[in-house]
Amino acid sequence: MAITGAGAARGGAWPAAGPGLRLGAVPQVGFVVAGALALVLALRAPTGLAVLGLAAFGLLHNVLELRYVAGRFAVVLAGPLLRLLLVLVTGIVVCRLLPPSVYSRSAEILLAYGLLVAASWYGLRSRPVLLAGAVAVLAAAAAGSLSFPAYHFVVLAHLHNVVPLLFLWEWSRRLARGRALFLALQFTWVLLVPALLLSGLLDGLLVGATGATGATGATGTAGGWTARLESSYTPPAWLASHLGLRFLAVFAFLQTMHYVVWVWFLPRYAPEAAEGFEARVPALRGARAWALGAAAGGVLAVLFAADYAQGRALYAAVASYHAYLEFPVLLMLVLGAAHEGASVRIEEKT
Repeated sequence: MAITGAGAARGGAWPAAGPGLRLGAVPQVGFVVAGALALVLALRAPTGLAVLGLAAFGLLHNVLELRYVAGRFAVVLAGPLLRLLLVLVTGIVVCRLLPPSVYSRSAEILLAYGLLVAASWYGLRSRPVLLAGAVAVLAAAAAGSLSFPAYHFVVLAHLHNVVPLLFLWEWSRRLARGRALFLALQFTWVLLVPALLLSGLLDGLLVGATGATGATGATGTAGGWTARLESSYTPPAWLASHLGLRFLAVFAFLQTMHYVVWVWFLPRYAPEAAEGFEARVPALRGARAWALGAAAGGVLAVLFAADYAQGRALYAAVASYHAYLEFPVLLMLVLGAAHEGASVRIEEKT
């Protein structure tokens, strides 16, 4: 699908309404095929899919997602706000590099909510009543997260995998036809498939669900990885039950589809975002961003093979930049600030 012509966005920003672009059958079929394969692998080998998927595409998708967000929302991620967000996220990186403790986890939670407060201030500073309401809601949520940090990080892990839905929703505004089908496919993999996995309706296909061949009760390296992943992606109250394997399958499936969005779909069907980023960071023009992501991913894969725990900890720290910067952008999308800024930019360049 060529994204050019009078309807194409300028400077990495698109109009709020669909400018007449049509989405062909290839991306629709691509999501169906990718979703089917990801579901089969999540059912038959959830641990392998989660671990190998992270090693193969983790850092590459970090680079490509940052390129998209920084290019598409250059109006938002700029100036004093961007500097503040980078300081806060760098603080989170430091927290993740420190030995795990109550203090480092609490500090990360507070810094994360600080990001959202900054985004709320940026988007609502001209509407003080709404700003006060948003801050009150965030304060209450922060109190809950500090009281139940284990639940906070489980929710954060799954939430990161579903946020592409909002980026895809925003992207689809440019479509004149086929938007309903496109969004139906996205809601299917983001919401319907995980709901089916958690309901237990697919337990007959989920390896280990009955406990006979399950990784939960397995021994050895694979069993250890599975138990570790289950504890990371399952609400603590449900860890003692068979639900841990279901949550692991959900995470493995959503993580894979998350990579499909950032590594395949948006680089292919949103080239203006890459162009907007390259205008800001010329050193990463063209294939250089891909080369950077692939090289870093190769180093990470070697570290995973040598010491999975240390590799995972290092990845979690580095990935903080792409994982946390998306939340202020999404919050401002909900508030409308990102679209308003994009519209101003388009008018200035017209």
